[in-house]
Amino acid sequence: MGGSRFPGERVLFYLVLHLLLQAQDHSFAINCPGFGEPVGLDSGFGRKPFPPVISFAVPVRVNISFTIIAIMDVDEQLQLMTSFLWLEMVWDNPLLRWRPEECEGIRKMSVAARNLWLPDVSVIELAEVQKTPRGLTAFISNEGRIRYKKPMKVASLCNLDIFYFPFDKQNCTLTFRSQLYTADSLVLGMEKEVWEIAAASRNVVQVRGEWQLLSITKATPNMSLATNLHDQIAFHVAIRRRPRLYVLHLLVPSGFLVAIDALSFYLPAENVHRAPFKMALLLGYNVFLLLMNDLLPFGGSALISVYFALCLSLMVAGLLETIFITHLLHPTRSEPPRAPRWLYALLLLPPPLPHPGPGSRLREHGPPAAPEAPGPQQAEPSGCPGAADAPREPLSLRLDTLLFRLHLLFLAASVLTVAILWST
Repeated sequence: MGGSRFPGERVLFYLVLHLLLQAQDHSFAINCPGFGEPVGLDSGFGRKPFPPVISFAVPVRVNISFTIIAIMDVDEQLQLMTSFLWLEMVWDNPLLRWRPEECEGIRKMSVAARNLWLPDVSVIELAEVQKTPRGLTAFISNEGRIRYKKPMKVASLCNLDIFYFPFDKQNCTLTFRSQLYTADSLVLGMEKEVWEIAAASRNVVQVRGEWQLLSITKATPNMSLATNLHDQIAFHVAIRRRPRLYVLHLLVPSGFLVAIDALSFYLPAENVHRAPFKMALLLGYNVFLLLMNDLLPFGGSALISVYFALCLSLMVAGLLETIFITHLLHPTRSEPPRAPRWLYALLLLPPPLPHPGPGSRLREHGPPAAPEAPGPQQAEPSGCPGAADAPREPLSLRLDTLLFRLHLLFLAASVLTVAILWST
């Protein structure tokens, strides 16, 4: 009987020694004979509500990385950037380990994510409730390392600056943090380097959508909520708009209309059809702005709004100049008022000679002589309609040339200023 007790005591001794050695290493191993049965994994899965640690004094380290698949929309009015990304989280579970040589060489297996403890890491700039799809799986290695990926549609708040639209660049922030666990219970780390995250995302996003991914940089501030300190990792995502659509549909047609309006000054000033032509251009430009209004960003702080306002002002100014010149060339009164002398000096024209009044001639030469009948080559000054307009034609033509040059100068200065501001 004594011999039968000795093997039992030896087995108990080795079992206790084995458990002590495992406790010293702060890890447990799954019993391989029951590995293919759910009972063999109960030791690790039974603690799903709790973080996978041996001691709660040691925080769980969760390494994260992500890949931006698409930048779906940027809403200037709501200040939102909507993107689609895959978030990857990696952490160690010391309760889920086994020896591959004892388990038919199995080194990795997939498990339904609902059976595991999952860190509640999310983006704190979310503007809407994030819904995680069902049926996701996680991969567990024989060393207890769990790798879990989930898709996320992130509508994040972003401070958008649309002043340089459509050549604008935006810098939005994606901050990952646990909402429940403080830094004493959960610590965040990087699974991949930032340049690897940026390169993988850039290769996917560069051929899709309106926006181009420029860079991803990292900042790691700790954010305090009340008396608790939460560990977080912030990524700054820099994006740039592809302006081809807006250049072809907004800037080029607007430039053509303004150029045609400026070239209409080459129409003869005596032609009364110049003013209707400019009116038709002005009406067409207003219709163009109404049709293209949906492509413009909300708000009046964009530089392109100033550009359109300048173009509209130049067209209105050109129409007013044409009306003024037409008024000078085609007066409505029989004796139009004489132009001021400074206007002749400005246009480098000699001022008209003053006509002596009838009273002065009477005083100098006495009673007027009998008028002679006009010859065939003479005409009454008051009866010839072009006699009063003849002195005004050089003045109107010179004034039209001066206003045209000033119009071109202001147009070139405005376009150059807007182009310099867009290029900065």
